[in-house]
Amino acid sequence: MSLEDALYPLLKLYEAAPQPVKSLVGRAYRAIPASLRYGSAYTRFQNEAREVESWDAETIRRYQIAALRDSLIAASKAPFYAERFAACGVDPTKFESLEQLADYPLLTKQDLLLHREQMVNPEFTAKQRLYITTGGSSGVPVGFYLHKGVSRPKEQAYLEAQWSRRGYRVGDRVAVIRGGVTSSKAQGDIRYYDATRNWLILSSYHLTPERLPEYVAALNRFRPQHLHAYPSAALMLARGLEQAGLKLDFPLTSLLCGSEKLTAESQQHLEQFFGTRVCHWYGHSERVVLAAQGRTSNHLHFWPTYGFVEFGEADADGHREIIGTSFHNHVMPLIRYRTGDLAKMTNDEPSEARQTAEGCPEGETQRNQCGMTNAVVSEVVGRDYEFLISATGRRISLTAINMHDNIFDGLLAVQFFQERPGEVECRFQPGPQWQSTRAEAMRAGLLKKLGDDFTLTLREVKEVEKTSAGKHKWLISALKSTI
Repeated sequence: MSLEDALYPLLKLYEAAPQPVKSLVGRAYRAIPASLRYGSAYTRFQNEAREVESWDAETIRRYQIAALRDSLIAASKAPFYAERFAACGVDPTKFESLEQLADYPLLTKQDLLLHREQMVNPEFTAKQRLYITTGGSSGVPVGFYLHKGVSRPKEQAYLEAQWSRRGYRVGDRVAVIRGGVTSSKAQGDIRYYDATRNWLILSSYHLTPERLPEYVAALNRFRPQHLHAYPSAALMLARGLEQAGLKLDFPLTSLLCGSEKLTAESQQHLEQFFGTRVCHWYGHSERVVLAAQGRTSNHLHFWPTYGFVEFGEADADGHREIIGTSFHNHVMPLIRYRTGDLAKMTNDEPSEARQTAEGCPEGETQRNQCGMTNAVVSEVVGRDYEFLISATGRRISLTAINMHDNIFDGLLAVQFFQERPGEVECRFQPGPQWQSTRAEAMRAGLLKKLGDDFTLTLREVKEVEKTSAGKHKWLISALKSTI
C-alpha cells in the first residue's frame, strides 16, 4: 500500500486543521519522494503513460487483450460476475481477442447500486479496498471500491501525463477553483493553502462580483503557473474580470479544465482571455476510462492503456454512449460499464473511434494527428451548467455539490428543486440499503457545501421526476442562471 493510501483516512483531519498546521505538515509530506508517497505503481504508470504515445496499433492491441483478460479473470472471482459469466457461457481464461468482449454482458449503475458487495473479488481483503462514492452528475449516487496502492497512483500518473501536453510539470504551483469547501458561511474565507501539493485552493462557492477582487488579490500573490478549475468556474472568473475591468498581473502556462463539458466556443474564449491553452479532459470517479485533448488537437483522445472504451448505438442526434471496462482494479473490476455519458464522434477521423458496443472494430486504428493510436471523439456531450442560487446571490454549481463520501449511500436517486433564491428542496429516492437515521448526516453534508444563506428541505419520494424520454433530471429550477 502506498503512503498516500495509508494516510487517506486522515485527509479530513488535515483539511480541518488550522492553516499553520496544514502548511507545516504539508511541506514535510511534500518533501517525501513521490515514489514513496504514491508507491511503486506510480512510477510504473508514469512510464507507461509516457511510452504509450509511441506504441503502434499491434502493441496496443496486445496490451489491451492482456489487461482485459486480467480484469475478466479478477471479476469472475466475484459472485455477481461468476453467475453472469456462466449464464453467458463465457470463460475469461480463454479470452484471446478484443472481439470476444462482445460476448460479455453490459453493466449498469443500477447493478452497482443493488449488487456492489457481490461484485468484490474475495481474494482481496478489506484493507486492500478503498471505498469511494460519487454524488452522481446524473443524480444517481454510486459507491464502489478501488484497488489501494494501484487505482489512485495510476490516476495521478495519467492526469499529470495529459496535463504535461499543455506545459504542466510535477511540482508546479497550481490554483484550484473546484469543489473545495473553504467556508460554509456566505461571507467566509475564500481560500486555503494545500502545502502537500503546493496548491492554492479557492472556493467555487463564493465567486461573486462583490468578492472578485479577493480572488484577484489571492491569485496575484500566489502567482500560479496553472489554473485548475471547473469550466463553469473558469468562465465565471473570466467574465467577472472582463466586466469589472480587473486582470491578473502574471502569465498562466495553462488552464486545466475537467469534470464538466466545455464547448469549443467557451474554450476559445478562455484561451483568448487568459492568453494560454486549455487542457480539457473526460474522466469519472469510477476510474474506468480516461480521455484528454491531444498535443495539437482539441479532440478527446482515450488512453488505450488506462481502460478499454466502446461506444453504444447512435441516438437520434448521432451521439453514442461511452461504455468502458477498467484495467488494473482487480478488487472490483467494472466490465462493460455503461457510463450514461454520450460522445459526439469525430467527422474527419472516423477510423479512430473504433470500438463499438458490439465489440467489433469499425476498422483498424490509425495514427492520429497527435501521434497516438487510440480512440478519439470530438467531445463528450453533457448537461448545461446548472446552479443553485443562494439568498445572497451566490451560484453553487451542481458539479461542486457531488459528494465523494458516503452520505448518499443507499439512495437510488437524488434531485434538487428550487423556486426561490436561498430555498432548496432535496428529493431523494431510497434504495433497499437506505437507513432513515442517516438523513440528518446528509442534511449536514449538503449544508456544509451550500452555506448559511440557504435553507434546505429533505423530501423522500417514491421516484424522482424524469424527462419525457425517461432520463433523470438532476435539477428542477424556476430560476434562471447563466454564466
